[in-house]
Amino acid sequence: MNKIGFIGAGNMAEALINGLISSKLFKSNQILITDVIKKRADHIKSKYKVNIASDNKQLSKESDIIVLSVKPNHTAKVVSEIKTSITSKKILISIAAGIPTTLISKLLKKKSKIVRVMPNTPALVLAGASVLYCNEHVTDKEKEQIKGIFESVGIAHIIDNEGLLDPVTGLSGSGPAYVSIFIEALADGGVKMGLPRDLAHKLAAQTVYGTAKMIIEGDAHPAQFKDKVSSPGGTTIEGVHRLEEGGFRSSTISAVEAATRRSKELSKGDK
Repeated sequence: MNKIGFIGAGNMAEALINGLISSKLFKSNQILITDVIKKRADHIKSKYKVNIASDNKQLSKESDIIVLSVKPNHTAKVVSEIKTSITSKKILISIAAGIPTTLISKLLKKKSKIVRVMPNTPALVLAGASVLYCNEHVTDKEKEQIKGIFESVGIAHIIDNEGLLDPVTGLSGSGPAYVSIFIEALADGGVKMGLPRDLAHKLAAQTVYGTAKMIIEGDAHPAQFKDKVSSPGGTTIEGVHRLEEGGFRSSTISAVEAATRRSKELSKGDK
């Protein structure tokens, strides 16, 4: 891999740039960026010592891998701008939610290597979860290279069915919002019972982090961790009972289901 270019230098692009440089997959001088906001591009250049391309066309000409990190409604315009520079050897990665590879291929009007990725915001702290779909023109070796790029900011998985990116969006893509609400509610419960707000927030966030770490690093089902904490007739099982009374589990499943349906609607162009 020689050069990688980011069209759009927002938070996710910055997370990837940070990960690539930290993991030494790419050096700063191998990374190109563009952004419609000059101040943002200048900030990324100053912080990571990367290069700013004069425009999207120059970036796509000079880069072997091009990452589209723009808003979904800007994707068609950007692809149209750079399509003449996309050769059969270049790899185009899109992290735009709801934009299928078939649409990008249609815009390019040629056989191209296209990868669609659903990352999530914890990539900003190198703890992200990304799922990749690669079209038929991407080789197995290239798949592993692209997977490595996203592993620099967390975990990454490759799937063979692009349709699964909709439930991925509903679960890990939207999941940080659900978890944030839970942490906030957990802290509010502590405040209601007399804890100082700052302490309650720290305890709630650390509890979620620590539990997730145990589940990731262990080999037991989450239910087994729950059972370990729930002593007979104790405080935890009383709290679990109240969560079940309030439909906590059912509401969480419904949230993932609803977000998945919305992702499918956006993929079809529904407003």
